[in-house]
Amino acid sequence: MSYFVYIVKCYDNTLYTGIATDVTRRLDEHNNADKGAKYTKVRRPVKLVYSEVQADRSSASKREYFIKKLSRDKKLQLINQSSLQ
Repeated sequence: MSYFVYIVKCYDNTLYTGIATDVTRRLDEHNNADKGAKYTKVRRPVKLVYSEVQADRSSASKREYFIKKLSRDKKLQLINQSSLQ
C-alpha cells in the first residue's frame, strides 16, 4: 500500500502537512468531516497544493516530519517545484 505526504493551503494561507493512503478522501475529510485535523477545522476550506508518493508508512512519516521542520519559504519552494500548484 502506498502512502502520500501532502500539503494543503488553508483559508488563512497557512500550510498543513500530513500523510494519507487516499489524498482525495483525506482532503474531503479536512474540508467536510469531523475527522479533519483540529488545525484545519477552523481554517476551512483547504486546498491541496502538494503531494508525493512514499512506499510505506514509515518513509511517509519520516518525510512528513522532515517537511514539517522546513521553514515556510522552503515549503513554498517545494510546492512551486511540483506540478499541483
